[in-house]
Amino acid sequence: MVVQNQAIAARPPITESWRRSRDAGVDAAVAAAPLVFDRDTVADARGAHPLDPHLPLLRDLLRNVADETEHLMVITDEAGRALWTQGPPAVRRAAERIGLMEGFCWSEGAVGTNGIGTALATGRAEYVYATEHVAQVLHRWSCAGAPITDPDSGRLIGCIDVSATVDALHPATVALVAAAARLAESRLENDMRRRDERLRERFLGHPRDGGVLVTATGRILAAGREDWRGVRLEVPSEGGAVTLPDGRLALAEPLGEVYLLRPPSGAAPVPGPDRRPLLTLALLGTDQPSARLDGAHLPLTLRHAEILALLALHPEGLSGDRLSWHLYGDDGSPVTVRAEIHRLRAQLGGVVRAKPYRLDCAIDADFLTVRRLLDEGDVAAAVRLYDGELLPRSDAPAVRAERDELAVRLRRSALDRGGADALWTYAQTEQGRGDLEALERLRDVLPHDDPRRPAVATRRARLLSD
Repeated sequence: MVVQNQAIAARPPITESWRRSRDAGVDAAVAAAPLVFDRDTVADARGAHPLDPHLPLLRDLLRNVADETEHLMVITDEAGRALWTQGPPAVRRAAERIGLMEGFCWSEGAVGTNGIGTALATGRAEYVYATEHVAQVLHRWSCAGAPITDPDSGRLIGCIDVSATVDALHPATVALVAAAARLAESRLENDMRRRDERLRERFLGHPRDGGVLVTATGRILAAGREDWRGVRLEVPSEGGAVTLPDGRLALAEPLGEVYLLRPPSGAAPVPGPDRRPLLTLALLGTDQPSARLDGAHLPLTLRHAEILALLALHPEGLSGDRLSWHLYGDDGSPVTVRAEIHRLRAQLGGVVRAKPYRLDCAIDADFLTVRRLLDEGDVAAAVRLYDGELLPRSDAPAVRAERDELAVRLRRSALDRGGADALWTYAQTEQGRGDLEALERLRDVLPHDDPRRPAVATRRARLLSD
């Protein structure tokens, strides 16, 4: 790599960026940023990105700069891949010649020092002027970029950049993009707080029983009387032992989108008058369905799992005739249903009510959580929680209908709006492992240096040869 004339000492951030670019093997003679997404893939990546709902606000904030002067606004994902651009036609034409447009990658490893890649590498707003760029083709450009951090996970999710020719971009533009990035983060934080409140409402009461409610990203939502705000825990995805901030050990019980942490020696809480018991149903992708009633594990027969799934789908309740029809079709009998309900009540107690048959408790069913996440457009979380088809051995007509609908919705959402990580997770499911269309889309979406690409290529080739 040929680095620019260093007769004048470079600023420390630029010197450090040059070193990273040299270590990445960037050639100063590179003609343009590499194309990594085609048009269809860009559209999918946009729809899956958390900034997509907030794009109108960011456009309005930067409109006076990017539309009415000679500036180009660019918004990328966490890898520096441009997803949105906006600017006047003349600047867009010049930007196209260097790949400063949708679908091209602007990481430091791709084109060396630049406002997007350097901001993502350092985690702070950066300004790169003319010959500070490694690539000689960028010497007539200047750019200011600011990274955006997801308040939920704490990870970088993208960058906002304003670029222009050398004589058109003032260094103060870095303050503008930094303000835009902070605004985007505040909007993401508002979204996160609304989700947090909804989760607290769903699981209200458990922290008062000595438990700690934690998100999948390790943020503590509620901890009884403890003030552990801002603390992040490492929680195993399948549950298990976790060290609390005060040094105590706790066991993490997965509850859909969250975990409930309880001391391992503590007994399951006894429902009090101020809260309803919590029934957790694990019915996806398993031949051995199970439930937890306030943390106490309860194995389920297939028939009992079918009944609980149907009652969870119909919180208003079902008559004996309707429940029988959902379970057995035209061959059903309310007498058979009454016998099954009697055995189920012996196991679950008073949470199963009659006239009509219904569940008198808070319900956290894995399949309902996946369905709600799809309704809300959170495809990545839905795919992550989808462990397989709903009660795969069930022949109950209503269960089969729900199973098929959920599987089709999840697949379509993953393909259309899932993004690379969600698609990869879907491809690891039993349903996704043989899905050639998903593998084709993954091949298009994954960066060329992504370590998952060989596995995708191998599996795709095997499916094509069968």
